[in-house]
Amino acid sequence: MPQKPNIIFMLNDHQAFYGHGKMVGGPKIHRPNIERLATEGIEFTQAYTACPLCGPARRTMLTGLFPHNHGEIRNETNHKYDKELYLNRLAKAGYKNYYYGKWHAGRGSALDFQCKGFSSGSTYGNPYATQEYKDYLKKHNLPFIQVKIQNNFLGPEHPFAKALDIKEGELYNPIFPVLSQEFTGIMTTPKETHEAFFLASLACEKLLEIAERNKSHPFHLRVDFWGPHFPYYATQEYLDLYNPTNIPELPNFRDDLKDKPEIYKLNHHYPISENGELLSPNPLPWSEWQKVLALNYAQQSLIDEAGGMVLNTLEELGLKDNTLIIWASDHGDAVGCHGGHFDKGSYMPQEMVRIPMVISYPDYIPKCKKYDKLVSNLDLAPTFLDAAGIAFNETLDGQSLLPLFTQKDTQWREDLMCETHGHWDNHVGRLVVTDRYKYIWNDEDMDELYDLKNDPFELKNLIHYKEYKDILANMKTRLNNWRLKTGDNVRKSMIKGKKLRK
Repeated sequence: MPQKPNIIFMLNDHQAFYGHGKMVGGPKIHRPNIERLATEGIEFTQAYTACPLCGPARRTMLTGLFPHNHGEIRNETNHKYDKELYLNRLAKAGYKNYYYGKWHAGRGSALDFQCKGFSSGSTYGNPYATQEYKDYLKKHNLPFIQVKIQNNFLGPEHPFAKALDIKEGELYNPIFPVLSQEFTGIMTTPKETHEAFFLASLACEKLLEIAERNKSHPFHLRVDFWGPHFPYYATQEYLDLYNPTNIPELPNFRDDLKDKPEIYKLNHHYPISENGELLSPNPLPWSEWQKVLALNYAQQSLIDEAGGMVLNTLEELGLKDNTLIIWASDHGDAVGCHGGHFDKGSYMPQEMVRIPMVISYPDYIPKCKKYDKLVSNLDLAPTFLDAAGIAFNETLDGQSLLPLFTQKDTQWREDLMCETHGHWDNHVGRLVVTDRYKYIWNDEDMDELYDLKNDPFELKNLIHYKEYKDILANMKTRLNNWRLKTGDNVRKSMIKGKKLRK
């Protein structure tokens, strides 16, 4: 790599991916721009998150470390930054860093780490509540975003819903300081009023400025969309792409959770739970979930078009040929799965841990390929630095993806770990996955073992089946190796055939 490449990183948030669209015989989720990127490079078909929660996963993508090593184990843990961030390493190597969008990786924002641009603070943030968004509306002669509420999963008596005067079927302007309300709604304002177009517009303006100033100077530009995390908002234009009645029932929607850990039964949303537990059978009929998913898919298509603006601008300005591009997600979305959840929890089904990931780098990465290697967003930071010809000073848990394409006979991992330290409910869990089996250790709860080849939607927990004794022992050994390798001593002990106890 004779010349340091430019680096573009686009990140979707909380994306419903595994178990949706064509995978379950449903309508294709229209994402033509990420598909275009895949035809120009590589689509990873076995990509996972390091942790199915925003804050920990986002700090992981900055450091190449598991949460137990970088310290940001929960949302808003706000652990000190005592590990290197790839942003600082790139800046030291002469890169100009530009960042647009959500941060949510701990205290501060991207602007505190040698980045210029627009970045929310340490909490989840709300782009619609910023002066930058108001300036954008004024510049483009756009109204403030408005939506007609379709679903309110907080419930009509919830304090937030009452304070915001949220009523299904009525109009709402999302002005609350945190944009993570459990709503769905149809936008009544133009698509350009959505945060995704706001961020893409800022990024495109910066690319134009870069091209006019100096094309030879390497830059890193990152766009972190707030969606397709709920609230699921999209215009009718995108909603028309999906007929709700054509969305088939998710294979594990009616899961009775009888052979699942207790954490699968926890839920805090209206009207699907009571006293903190998911109701079974789910009281919301599938016809209503179809409407929810249609808006989710519509928002995914909207965000894809916004991301396409960045790709188009990069190409139009002649910056594409020497640019490494990665488009991925921080983690998945449990919407509709395993009994009909909304949001996510402390459990780790495939719907929450599998993510989309596409990489393109002209002349260095082959075109139109699908790779089934086990990769993780744990690998993104070392990949960025490797492309720039530099590396972290510290030992990492992740590894660069580039040797898969630039070196022959590269040895790659045959299993992968993912971890959780809980979300709304306290819980410690670890999983290890191979190309077929998945084992989850749940502290002080039932463990899980699945054959993903024969049971891709994890309906049959094999943990107590004697015929899988040897496979279980093998998976425990694999997990034990990961924990030893990464210094994961949560209980100062390793798994030895039984649960660890507090």
